[in-house]
Amino acid sequence: MDRKERFILPITYNVHSGVQFENDIRFTLEENSMLEKIAAGGQMITDSDSFAFIYLLEDETGYHYLKFGQDVWPMLVSTLKATDEPTLQIGDTELTLNMFREELEMLIFNIEGNDNYGEEFSQAVEDAFEEILKS
Repeated sequence: MDRKERFILPITYNVHSGVQFENDIRFTLEENSMLEKIAAGGQMITDSDSFAFIYLLEDETGYHYLKFGQDVWPMLVSTLKATDEPTLQIGDTELTLNMFREELEMLIFNIEGNDNYGEEFSQAVEDAFEEILKS
């Protein structure tokens, strides 16, 4: 990294709500501070300490985090049962969260029975996504 370049810490945006109309699932953000040039990163990771799934967003400064805590896990189950990728509604802007379903499904199947994520987090995921894991 060049000395002139600044290191920008990722911003975390917490998703607390969403709506579902059949296969159309929209998560909503109340923050209006998102940069206009934000794009879907197409990758998901976990924050097992916070019991959350994190979808990566990108802009010209790097990655930012879209955090889905346990309060919205039932919506994540619905997302996996839907046929379309979910969207993120930020004011009047709508962003399709590409690869969301595939990434989330891969993670929950990887977490099942895997205490590397922490026994409590693994159990919480298994309980919340039981319907998906059994299908």
